[in-house]
Amino acid sequence: MKEVVLGLLGLGNIGGGVWDLVRTFGGEVEKRTGLKLRIKKALVLDVKVHGGKEVPDEVLTTDRNDILEDPEIQIVCEFLGGEQPAASMMLRALENGKSVVTANKMALSLHFDELRAMAKKTGAGLYYEASVGGAIPIINAIQSPLIANHIEQMMGIVNGTTNYILTRMAAEGAEYEDVLKDAQRLGLAEPNPAADVEGFDAAYKLSIMGSLGFHSRVFVENVYREGITNVTAEDIAYGREMGYVLKLLAIGKDNGDSIEARVHPAFLPADHPLARVDGSLNAVYLYGHSFKDMMLEGRGAGDAPTASAIVGDIIQAATNAVHPMPYMREDALPVADDWQTRYFIRMKAKDAPGVLAEVAGMLAGEGISVSTMMQKGAAPGGKATLIFITHLAPEKAVRRVVKALNPEICQVENVIRVES
Repeated sequence: MKEVVLGLLGLGNIGGGVWDLVRTFGGEVEKRTGLKLRIKKALVLDVKVHGGKEVPDEVLTTDRNDILEDPEIQIVCEFLGGEQPAASMMLRALENGKSVVTANKMALSLHFDELRAMAKKTGAGLYYEASVGGAIPIINAIQSPLIANHIEQMMGIVNGTTNYILTRMAAEGAEYEDVLKDAQRLGLAEPNPAADVEGFDAAYKLSIMGSLGFHSRVFVENVYREGITNVTAEDIAYGREMGYVLKLLAIGKDNGDSIEARVHPAFLPADHPLARVDGSLNAVYLYGHSFKDMMLEGRGAGDAPTASAIVGDIIQAATNAVHPMPYMREDALPVADDWQTRYFIRMKAKDAPGVLAEVAGMLAGEGISVSTMMQKGAAPGGKATLIFITHLAPEKAVRRVVKALNPEICQVENVIRVES
């Protein structure tokens, strides 16, 4: 039996989940792995407040150095959230030769290069399975069993809050604001939900997945990001009528000479594997040249699922003689600011002769052809709702058409990308 001494930076939702899992299931882990996990110290803001967990007083500390500078502690688990002081604490732990396990997608994404460099310098391990997809083993899959593949595409539902909101909107015909309020009341959305609903959370996760999957650094500031706040029940209903389901997707594609990295709402065909992933579930769909199609699905958040991934990383950190270091190509590929996909364009237009021809003509002028068109609510002298779904078209070309349309004739109410 080998004892593994741990220090926890934070004892909130995730840290408390790890404490509970080690306390209740540590004996079984020891039987399976020969490793006895012992949490020596847990950093808290106030030793009197620690999430209601039954933690011995001698474990609790308000001094980070009790963990970062203690030579007995071998693995530091970071659960503080946010960029700082989490990133600087992880960096210090690595500098002291301690392996780091984290679920912090923000700090990891923004400081990936320096954390990786320090881990390489000192020989310590940097593990972050729980940073993307909670209990879904997507990081391990990309780095180990799928390493002999050229991953060409990844699409993920990696934010449970937005997936819950869109699922409810689709099922009930409810509007975004109403479902958001319910999600906040149930604790599924934060009082300030911007990180989720504006796509920041998914962008951090795509930065990590894309960097690993394409072996080329994808900086989060280069990820195109658009949230779900402009999505309406009307968009979802019309999309469903045309055979599509709406999801917030994190999309990465290796185009050979560039990478696409974008987070935004997207319609998927109703028979796409990701289209059936509902509620707060997460899933990542991958396409590789050898394995072809693959999808991993599961609980993407919550204390217990995340703790499962954290403890898995702890076991890896404690048993690996040499810690894995992801390969990154030296000639990093640029992240594209233009791409081709299909588009759902919903507009209000005058119900008058020539309007449809004018819109179609402007699209054709940019080389954009229409795959499907639907008209709703036509009334003499009034305005009708027009929905176009295009064939593959460049992003910038679609934006030019939308900007150039005469608002006295037609007003574009929403543009949503269509993936397949």
